[in-house]
This record gives sequence, structure tokens and C-alpha cells, in this order.
Amino acid sequence: MFRTALRNVLAHKARLLMTVLAVMLGVAFVSGTLVFTSTISDALQASSRKGFDNVDVAIQRGGTDRADGAPGARSALDQKLLDKAAHLPGAASATGSVSGFTAVADKHGKLIGDGFSTSGANYFPGPDGTDARYPMRAGTAPKGPHEFALDARTADRGGYKVGDTVRISVDGPVREQKLTGVFTTDDGRVGAGGSLALFDTATAQKLFATPGEFSEIDVKAAPGTSQTALKDAVEKVLPKGAEATTGRELADEQAKFIAQSMDGMKNALLAFAGVALFVGVFIIANTFTMLVAQRTKELALLRAVGASRRQVTRSVLAEALVVGTVAGVTGLLAGIGIGAGLRALLGVTGGKMPDGPLVVSPSTILISLLVGVVVTVLAAWLPGRRAAKIPPVAAMNSVHATATTKSLVVRNTIGALLAGAGTAAVLVATGMSDGKATMGLGTALLVTGVLVLTPLLSRPLIALAAPALRLFGISGALARQNAVRNPRRTAATASALTIGLLLITGMTVVAGSVQQAVDKMATSSLKADYVVSMASRSPLSPDVAKKLASADGVTASSPLRNSPSRVGSDIEYLTGVNGKDFGKLTRLDFTEGALGTLGGDRAVVDGSLAKEKGWHTGSRLPVTFEDGKKGTLTIGGIYEGNEVIRGIILDNGTLAPHQKHATDMQVMVKTAHGATPEAKDSLVKALGENPAIAVADKKDVSDSISKTITLMLNMLYGLLAMAVIVAVLGVVNTLAMSVFERSQEIGMLRAIGLDRRGIKRMVRLESLVISLFGGVLGIGLGVFFGWATGELIKGTGQLPTYELVLPWGRMGIFLALAALVGVLAALWPARRAAKLNMLQAIKAE
Repeated sequence: MFRTALRNVLAHKARLLMTVLAVMLGVAFVSGTLVFTSTISDALQASSRKGFDNVDVAIQRGGTDRADGAPGARSALDQKLLDKAAHLPGAASATGSVSGFTAVADKHGKLIGDGFSTSGANYFPGPDGTDARYPMRAGTAPKGPHEFALDARTADRGGYKVGDTVRISVDGPVREQKLTGVFTTDDGRVGAGGSLALFDTATAQKLFATPGEFSEIDVKAAPGTSQTALKDAVEKVLPKGAEATTGRELADEQAKFIAQSMDGMKNALLAFAGVALFVGVFIIANTFTMLVAQRTKELALLRAVGASRRQVTRSVLAEALVVGTVAGVTGLLAGIGIGAGLRALLGVTGGKMPDGPLVVSPSTILISLLVGVVVTVLAAWLPGRRAAKIPPVAAMNSVHATATTKSLVVRNTIGALLAGAGTAAVLVATGMSDGKATMGLGTALLVTGVLVLTPLLSRPLIALAAPALRLFGISGALARQNAVRNPRRTAATASALTIGLLLITGMTVVAGSVQQAVDKMATSSLKADYVVSMASRSPLSPDVAKKLASADGVTASSPLRNSPSRVGSDIEYLTGVNGKDFGKLTRLDFTEGALGTLGGDRAVVDGSLAKEKGWHTGSRLPVTFEDGKKGTLTIGGIYEGNEVIRGIILDNGTLAPHQKHATDMQVMVKTAHGATPEAKDSLVKALGENPAIAVADKKDVSDSISKTITLMLNMLYGLLAMAVIVAVLGVVNTLAMSVFERSQEIGMLRAIGLDRRGIKRMVRLESLVISLFGGVLGIGLGVFFGWATGELIKGTGQLPTYELVLPWGRMGIFLALAALVGVLAALWPARRAAKLNMLQAIKAE
């Protein structure tokens, strides 16, 4: 039976090529994703480990504030502690480190590096006058407040050399520094495209911390001293609130963090592969169903000469095993190429990664082969079972029993129950405060039910196209009959597009609705024309707010300043604002009290927090401020919070005295003539044309809030492209087999006068009808799930401005895309059908 199965595979090379391609695409993206993420992750981890070569024990501040858990001064990592650590038994040396955000502009004023990876640190010379962490490639180490050194990659990208004057920014204001040295580094963040600027220790402490204090103290072990032994010695001199960690532990933590950060990219890419495989299952099952139907006589003869049902089933599964193995191996090889290509593409598009070998792990090989084989065998199992049930008597009359009325009733009943249960679960979830799990279950049940019912739905929906098909005469009539002749085949072929368009339509509906809701929220809650912040979302210097307040055309401004404080028994962030101008810059809806003029101990609170804590207008809140001093705030109003403004808001005059280092998260600005290009240019110039500072209008604010939704939507558009590719293969496969099955029929049509053009038109129209059927079904389900998800979002209360928005234009494009799939997929089968020799076709069995 295995030899028979192998012979059948080799006898239908062209027919099974499409199936191999469908599986291979899915496997290639799985293996390519695993190769790409493993390669990048290993390169980053190797690079990060090099960064800890000179660190055996690191002394860091702990994760909490004072010992009693209240806000207050944290333990100082100062020169005294560094000297103690350097003279401990088993310690060879100690290095004090200070770091923070530093933006470096190129010669055109553009930011070099990528947001959070643009950092600065201190150059800490040892007894020999050099810092082993940062060997100089050119020039000398920085000395004094107006000098700095730059990593070699950033210097090359910016076109800088020793002696140049470079514009940088640490907390907002532009600083012009003299470049005294260019150094090399194994820092993984620099290898990943970031930048690193070095200052002398005194300057770095002033910029990033407190004069005389360090962010971290790194201790190097003397020869013969283990990291664990050195850590034990260091812990004896640690002040309260500080902790010691070995270099090995830090390297492991960083490696774990890198692996976790790669999970998001890996999961996103694997989602693409998963949809391709899911769609591929329908193609494979469809292919094997048709192959079994075409070999009815052959399989029945095998039963007649003594083959058991189990042997026939194993024969079909053996074919699937061969196909799956071939697809798995070719998909793995293609995936390795995809992984290498993605890494190269990353470099071309400006994404820099540390150098490293292409990583093809044993797990990647095993997973790829298992995916290819298991998916194919499982998809072929049901057709194999059907093959085993072919009665031997079918060998005498070449008639295979069609699906019985009982089997159709059972199938439709199961489909109706699943669809009904899924619809009910989705509707129930829309009324729940946290209905994610119920929504997920309902979605799975409804989609499964609709796919089971698709053969039943195909007849009435395709019948709707009859008037349009009549315009094409006999070719159109034949196309409609062919499309409904085998509803199961039509359903399986259309399912690929149904799944893809369901996902993309649903997400497009949700994304468009969320975007409009965010736009409304930004427009309704902000009177300010602009919001100014650091491009990296790091804190702004208070000098920025002062410059903006005195800029030409500015009529009102207010910084937003966060401070961790204890309110009652819980830690809450207080938001400080300019109480005099805050009302001119925001438009808040108050459910209790009013905004008024903030000042003294008066504060306003968002409604969700007030409800959670049981606060009301007039409530007095005991507060322990950031510096440990106590006070009392009185609630003067409760407003409806949103993604733009929320929390406890009070005047900066009350908050600032309790902050040792006051920094702003953003500054709201209102100008005399509103948001105009001229006003924006004026603000940018007032800030020294600083590339590290973003001046955003209301549209920019809403875009930044909805960035995650937009990113997900773009990913799903790519996912749709993947599903379309696989769907095209499925439709081509189905039509090619359909043409083969109908050779006699096509020959007769040619013999009675239907010309080659009419045959081509018939096959193309059949493909078009099937594709549009899948498209209509997918778009309809997508709109329903988009509506249901929107109701769930609205029910949580996080987006009160949410309203359903149907993107008619995009849905029209999706439907046109489905039609294009049908037209393209029919090109080869239509040519093949038109070229059939009518006499040979009539004689074919």
C-alpha cells in the first residue's frame, strides 16, 4: 500500500505541486521567523554579555524608596561608598557609572539613534587614565562641561570627527559640545542602532543625577576571587536601599529581557505563518478530497481485491506524509533564506544589529518539519476516512456515493448549533464589563459554525449572482452551475479568503472607530494648540516650559509634572500644572464640583479613581510628598478622565517645593492664532530647533495614542497579503482539478459549438463567483465582529467617545481584491481548459 501511495504521488506531480506550495509557504514563514528572531536575539545577548566583561558585582539602588516604603530620599551611591568597595578584600577596582537620555543631532539637525536607545554616560578613568569599557579610536577623553566623546558608529552616521562642535540635548535645551574623542563599545544598544555620548564624571552627574552621586558602582574582582565571594563582601558595606548583583546575574537578566522583547516580534511574525497554515489546511483537505473523488474506481478496486478500510486510509495518509515531508524540508530551507533576508533587510532599512552568525537551532528544524508533516497529515485524515468507506461495488459502475441526506442534515445541524452558540456568546460578551474570554470563545464557535455551514450558504449566495452571470450567456450559466455543483469544494476553496477578510475587516472597523474616538477625545479635552514633549518620552527640563511661556504668540502654557506620593495608604502619582492657565488649555467635563483656579491645597481628581477610592468633592486627602513631608489636599472637583488627562491634578506651586529635581513630562501651549504651520515653526525656533523635542498638535497627539492600533492594523494588512497568496494557490488548485474532472464535459461543450474563448470565460467566471462568495462572507463576519468588539470596548468605559465607523471605501477595496484573486487564479486553469483536445477529452474516463 505504501508503494501504491508513492506511485500515486509521483503520478500527480503537477496536481500536488499547489498543495506542496501551500504547506511550504506556512512552514517557510514559521522557520524564517524562528531563524530571524534567534539570530537577532543571540547577537544581542552575546553583545550584552561583552558589556559585563568588566563587571563582577554591581551596586545599584533598590526598587523601593525609603525603608518604610514611603516616598523620600533614596540611598546615595557616592564617592565614599565607591572607595569602600574598591578597598574590599577580593576587589581589584571599582567604577562609578552615571547614565541617562542624550539625544545627538546630525549635521542636518535630525536625531541620530532610535528614541530610548539614545543615551549618555560618564567616562571613568582608572589608575592608567583610561576607561577599559570605552577604548578611544581617535582623540582623547572628555574633560570639562563643554566636551564629550561619541561612539564610533554614531560618529560615522553623523559624519563627525574629533574637533567638531555637535548639538545635543539631555533634558530639552540644546547644548553645543566639542567632540574630543571617538570610542568603540560592545554596548548592545549601540549595536542595535542607538547612540552613546560620554561626559566626564562631574558633568554626567550634574546632567543625569546629583553632583557626587552615581547611578551604579561596578566592582571588578581580583584574580582568584569569585563573583559570589565578592558579592558577599560588598553586601557588608551596602547602605539601606542599595543592593548588590553579580555580573553573571546582570548578564542573565539582560539576556532574559532581550528574549522577552523579541517575543512580541516573534509572535507577530508567527501569527502571519499561523494564518497561512490555517488557510493551507482548507487547501490541503480540499485537494485530498478531490484526489480521492477522482480515484473512486481505483480505491474501490483495491477494496474489491482485499484491501481493508484501514489500509485504504493509511494509503491516503502515506501520500500526505510524503507531501508534508517534502513541503517541510523545502519550507525549512526557504525559511532559512527568509531569515537571512530579513536580517539583511533590517540593515538596509537602517535597523542596526550586532554582528553574529545565522542561527538555525535544532528546535527550529524539528518544529518546521513537524508543522509541515502534522498539518498535512491532519488535513488529509478526513478525506482518508471517506476513501475507506467507498463500497467495493463502486468499482463496477464507477459511481461513488454522494453525501447522503443524513450526513448533510448532521453537518448543517452541527454548524447551526455552533454558529448559534457563538453568536449568543458574542452578544452576551458585549454587555459584560470584562467579556474578553467570552468574546474569544464566541468568536471561535461562530467562525467554526459558519465554516461548517459554508456549503449550505454557498447555493443561495451564489444564486444572487445569477442575473449578472446571464449577461455572459451560456458561459455565465455554466459557471454558476459549476460553482454550486460541489458545494463542499466551493466552500473549502472560498474559506481561505473568508478567514483573511474576516480578520482584516474586523480590525479595520475597530481601528477606524477607535481612531475617531481618540480624535474626538483629543479635540474635546484639549483647548491647547500644541503639546511639547521629548521625542523619547523622557522628562523635560523646566527651562523648556519657561522658554515656551515667553515665546512670541504664546497666550497660555502649562507644564505637566508627575511626582510619586503616598495618598492615604496607596502610592499615587500627583500631576502638577500651572493652575492659572490650566483651564484655558483643557476642556474637562466635571461630574462634581468645578475646575476653578487651582492653588494651595486644592486638587481635582478623575472619576474612575474617585469611584475606586470613594472620594467626593470636599474630601480631604492625607498626602506624603516625594521628599517625605506630609500635607493635606482638598478635592475641589471630579472630572471624567481620558487617555490624555487623568489622575490627581494640583498646582505646581504646591508640588514643586517637595521635588528635589523638578522635571516635566510635557508642556501644553496655546497660541494667539491657533495651530498653524507658522506658529509651530515659531515654537520650534524658540526651542533652538532641537531634534529631541516634539511639538505636536491635536492630530499628532491622537496619532500617538492610537499608534498601537495602527501598527496592529498594518501587520494585519501584511497578514492579509499572506492569506491572499495562499488563497490564490487554493483557487488555482481547485480550478485545475475541476478542469481535469470535467474533461469529458468540456470536450462535449467544444464539440457542440462552445469556442475556446467561451471555455476560458466559463472557468474565469466560476473562479470569480467563488472568490466573491468568500469575500462577501468574510467582510460580513468582519463587520459583525468589529461591531461586537467595539461594544466591548465601549462597555469598559475607557473610551466613552467610541462610535461604530464602517469604512465603506476600504471594504469596497477588499471586495475588489477578492475579485482580483478570482481573476488571477483562473488564468492558468482557463488556458488549460481551452487547450484540451475535444476528441481526446470526450474519450477520457
